[in-house]
Amino acid sequence: MRLRVLWVGKNRDPWVKEVVGEYAGRIRRYVPLELGEARDEKGAEAEEMRRRECERLEKMVPPGATLLLLDERGEQMDSPGLAAYIGKQRDAGIGELVFAIGGAYGFSEEFRRRGRLLALSKMTFTHQMVRVFLLEQIYRAFTILNNEPYHH
Repeated sequence: MRLRVLWVGKNRDPWVKEVVGEYAGRIRRYVPLELGEARDEKGAEAEEMRRRECERLEKMVPPGATLLLLDERGEQMDSPGLAAYIGKQRDAGIGELVFAIGGAYGFSEEFRRRGRLLALSKMTFTHQMVRVFLLEQIYRAFTILNNEPYHH
């Protein structure tokens, strides 16, 4: 199984780039990981921005991939639950699992129907923070699956 984590917009803060790189390196010890960045849309109405950004994201999702969309209205999982989900996908022979983080206005309705919605929390976080939190949770999931002491 391969993992892909996609998001809209650049990593603007140097510390975010550093932490994203750190967790990406940790995850790659367990599974191939690709990070992808879609250009964010400027100067349009919210719905048009969502549509254009999701068109860019869609082009980055391989055919047949399982898609998880980070969305505040999505299902919440605890860390062991996310680990179990990833392990189940891996054991089922899923070729690629893709996590996507939308832009400032989220995902278009059409793109939302394309994947499973997952919420990290009921709280609102910046998109920069969500990248860090998601990668940390993916790393934690693999340590759980491998019975390593990181998660206690």
